[in-house]
Amino acid sequence: MKFSEAWLREWVDPSVTTLALADQLSMAGLEVDSVESVAASFSGVVVGEVLAREQHPDADKLSVCSVSVGESEPLQIVCGASNVAQGMRVPVARVGAVLPGNFKIKKAKLRGVQSLGMICSASELGLAESSEGIMPLPIDAPLGHDIREYLGLEDQAIDVDLTPDRGDCLGLAGIAREVGVINRCPVTPPSIQAVTAVIDDRVEVSLEADEACPRYLCRVLKGVDVNAQTPLWMQERLRRSDIRSLGPVVDVTNYVLLELGQPLHGFDLDKVAERIHVRLAKADEKLVLIGGQEIELDQETLVIADAKSPLALAGIMGGEASAVSETTRDILLESAFFTPTVISGKARGYGLHTDSSHRFERGVDPQLQAKAIERATALLLEIAGGEPGPVVEVCNEERIEQRPLITLRSERVNKVLGVEIEPADVSDILTRLEMETSAREEGWQVRAPSCRFDISIEEDLIEEIGRIYGYSKIPTHRGHSAMVMRDRHEVDFDLNRAKLLLVGRDYQEVITYSFVSPEIEAMIDPDKTGIRLANPISADMSVMRTSIWPGLLQTARYNQSRQQPRVRIFESGLCFSKQGDEINQEGILAGLVSGERLSEQWGSSSLRADFYDIKADVEALLTLTGIQEGVSFVPTQHTALHPGQAAAIVINGKKSGIIGMLHPELEKQLDLNGTTFLFEIELAEVSQGRLPAFESLSKFPSIRRDIAIVVDESVTFESIRNLIRDVSGKIITDILLFDVYTGENIDSGRKSLALGLILQEKSHTLTDKEVEEVVATVLHRLAEEFDAKLRE
Repeated sequence: MKFSEAWLREWVDPSVTTLALADQLSMAGLEVDSVESVAASFSGVVVGEVLAREQHPDADKLSVCSVSVGESEPLQIVCGASNVAQGMRVPVARVGAVLPGNFKIKKAKLRGVQSLGMICSASELGLAESSEGIMPLPIDAPLGHDIREYLGLEDQAIDVDLTPDRGDCLGLAGIAREVGVINRCPVTPPSIQAVTAVIDDRVEVSLEADEACPRYLCRVLKGVDVNAQTPLWMQERLRRSDIRSLGPVVDVTNYVLLELGQPLHGFDLDKVAERIHVRLAKADEKLVLIGGQEIELDQETLVIADAKSPLALAGIMGGEASAVSETTRDILLESAFFTPTVISGKARGYGLHTDSSHRFERGVDPQLQAKAIERATALLLEIAGGEPGPVVEVCNEERIEQRPLITLRSERVNKVLGVEIEPADVSDILTRLEMETSAREEGWQVRAPSCRFDISIEEDLIEEIGRIYGYSKIPTHRGHSAMVMRDRHEVDFDLNRAKLLLVGRDYQEVITYSFVSPEIEAMIDPDKTGIRLANPISADMSVMRTSIWPGLLQTARYNQSRQQPRVRIFESGLCFSKQGDEINQEGILAGLVSGERLSEQWGSSSLRADFYDIKADVEALLTLTGIQEGVSFVPTQHTALHPGQAAAIVINGKKSGIIGMLHPELEKQLDLNGTTFLFEIELAEVSQGRLPAFESLSKFPSIRRDIAIVVDESVTFESIRNLIRDVSGKIITDILLFDVYTGENIDSGRKSLALGLILQEKSHTLTDKEVEEVVATVLHRLAEEFDAKLRE
């Protein structure tokens, strides 16, 4: 909600500075995002009148104007705008003036004609991003008056970021109420009187979905001049709230929206057939919205329709066919209350977000509609003329939720806030917040105003008292509580330690959304069905993730597109799956590596990271469990991974994660540069580890024997290592793989593995005979199990 401070001070004018006012609002829960000047800095610009306009003798697109600025002699100014005309009042930058961007106005000659100033457009004064022609001023603008003073540009625009529960402050009236109660000063709203009907024309309303729209008002206005000029004061207030002037009908409805917080809409009366029907959309109905977008209506969508077809998306946007145009003379003004739960999410479902939907989703005061339509009628008649008909109102009060009666105990107020507040102060705060109160022995009976959907229990009232009283006034007390130390088993997997280990291995932790795009989720994990959100933030965040990989891949793409080719990231978080009617949450630790193995440096050559780099990182993680002997990497298949570079992480015979290279087809689809490697570990499967146990070191020397064996390419080193350990017992203390060779002198489909066997006994020094016997036994079993042959 963005508004002009000067406009606010017409309602309520506390004796505080702008910054103090902004601080008050933030401390009261209405966080101020920004406070900025409503106009760029400039000086020396005054109100002038074009007395005469003649064609420039040497330029078809230039005019020579005689401009009065309230002095004895008019100024001669050369102007290039096509809309400049005799009798116009315009902003004039005199010689010596400084415009935005430190542009100084000097005497000049344009095509041989002297120019003693500049007639300015709105964009040249920094009042608009772009403009066509000179900025016209009202005919009664005082000549020679400083334009900044005349337009009230010594003003600030305050932008308040409201939480969803404070829809009552999406209008200046709500902000003024808050400022008034904070500063204990009176609030003076504009006088709004009922406008007397002068014609009998009316449009009947059929309320066919009263649960979604319990109250609907409309009024006919005939003979409206839709081409009338919106007053400059209204245009300026709209501009300072970041709303463009679009003609009197739209400007008035936007103005009332900002002032009272009630969205309104104007229909071209000639385009409305017979009567208004407030109903749900029918099957296969379509609507072309203002702006030309055609949508197919969902049958759960509330629409405003006539006897023939839908006219508007209720509470969201009007239709193009019934919109007010330059030829419109008669309008139908609408003011309605739509139930927040019905409107919520509907705009996003059609890819829309409007000022109206923003307010109706959060809740508009259900008692505000008559006041708003009377205010809009009076403003329209003042600006564009016309003849008003009677207000037609259709309402089902039973469908409008009444605010509950709440018992507020003074003892409870003091206990929750931790400070004693005088009962008179409590009553004053509640009264200024427009709450109905009646005194009781234990405190008060309170009913919140109809605009406060967020107040329903005693604690809500206490919160209101606390924020208005001032959190800074509440003294700080150190709480006392018994603390119980959580029993943590020494063998538990420490996630924080795991994160530090990854950071030490040059990873960076990221946090991504738990909501992902259904398209990327289907690419990565097609075997699982993601849980679809009923009210997603956006279409590409509409499914709860079943894997952390989509978030990591999107993060990698984001970094690569910003000239960061080397990416090493990890994330821990929850993944979600549905089994029957229950939603399961599973803790996952996942990582991604892409780009060079090491950062660019002179000490080593440039090498890209590969499968074994990320495998080493995972092995380092699993050493924290103390069960690394029970860990194996078994070749597997996964839709998202390269079929030849994917492995299941198996711990004590149970699949506990997966590791591999992203499939090249997915790399292309996701627009990633270079190979990308991923891993995922289920935290529940590594939650319990094993304590390391010390074994005494042997005092006898170890002996190494190197062998080279030729086996089938499908035989893994892990299976060979496990067999050697089973055969040799504890005498072989380590097995090293120091070479893998395929090529010349090796049969096709075979490979050579060079192994280093480390042998050692704890009771004596091994003899050559013992060593040879162990090596022979190993070779014999390898030949039996894997058809291994000793390479010569």
